[in-house]
Amino acid sequence: MRKQDFSPTFLDFGPVGFYIARHFGFCYGVENAIEISYKALEENPDKKVYLLSQMIHNQEVNNDLESRGIQFIMDTDGKQFIPWDAISKDDVVIVPAFGTTLEIEHLLLDRGIEVQKYNTTCPFVEKVWNRAEKLGKDDYTIIIHGKPKHEETRATFSHSAHSGASIIIRDIEEARSLGEYIKGNKPGTMFFEEFAWRFSEGFDPNRDLQRVGVVNQTTMLASETQAIAEYFRSLMMEKYGEGNIKKHFADTRDTLCYATNDNQNSTFELLETDADLAIVVGGYNSSNTSHIVELCERKFPTFFINSENEIKSSTEIHHFDYPNKVKRTSTNFLPQKEQVKIVLTSGASCPDTLVDRVLQKVISYFPGSRSVEEVIETLTFKPPS
Repeated sequence: MRKQDFSPTFLDFGPVGFYIARHFGFCYGVENAIEISYKALEENPDKKVYLLSQMIHNQEVNNDLESRGIQFIMDTDGKQFIPWDAISKDDVVIVPAFGTTLEIEHLLLDRGIEVQKYNTTCPFVEKVWNRAEKLGKDDYTIIIHGKPKHEETRATFSHSAHSGASIIIRDIEEARSLGEYIKGNKPGTMFFEEFAWRFSEGFDPNRDLQRVGVVNQTTMLASETQAIAEYFRSLMMEKYGEGNIKKHFADTRDTLCYATNDNQNSTFELLETDADLAIVVGGYNSSNTSHIVELCERKFPTFFINSENEIKSSTEIHHFDYPNKVKRTSTNFLPQKEQVKIVLTSGASCPDTLVDRVLQKVISYFPGSRSVEEVIETLTFKPPS
């Protein structure tokens, strides 16, 4: 079987060139969710149409949906905009691609609201839920690798907690901290403060950390989820012995999302290029985009923008500092050299048209650049020597 090719494409415009990731932009789950949302509007012209929260983490897409009449019930952190009492059984409610909690689903059903007709939950998210359900039924504790406040993580936790003991961890550091309870190096009483509100009801660290399996928020770094799973596997092997590993650790590699994986593998290939800087396009609260930014920052000066409007001139760009969650302004971000080489990519919630507009705007600052049509005609998959 041939190894999948994740190498980037180089677009040579003369004074400026772009390394374009092999995989970027909308995945199947996002495309499907947006299509269903537009369908809901078309099929219900005389009804109120609501979205539980943002359809995806891209402001441009969400603004378009709002402009067509869709109203958001809550924000991404669960803050309520529209009270449940204001929503009736005659209204349409769309479940976003991240899915929703069992509690909200039951609340809607109790109000007589149809929840399945316009349910856009990504199939890969549902795959994680199904795997978590099986883990719970097999008496494994479900360790969820995700951002605790993210809609998808909250939804996954709700489903997994219904099936078995569950806990959310943010990263490998928290995995190691949880591992100290498994080793017996930390008293169980500390657990409830350290992991406050992130464990299922009735969780007992002395009882519920003897058999574990790891699932993830599908937009997390796949390599980090794998590292966390391998950490717990090694820990259980050390504690219980290799011959007993299957009794204490469940292999859950099949929960990783292929689209997130492909985007991240393509980004790793971008790190092998000789680019001068990277521009990553996407929503500032997009989890999968933030991980692409983190990867690019390992090698390049990286500018995280949500649209071409953030590029103010050839010398000024407004961008998002993700680690510190603040907007910044950088000047002279384009180096002065014979050919500037730029990595250009985006997250799974970013329309390709946005990436195209960013490319066109940057090109406009380089007089004498070839036209897009000319570059496409002479397209090569290798950078110039």
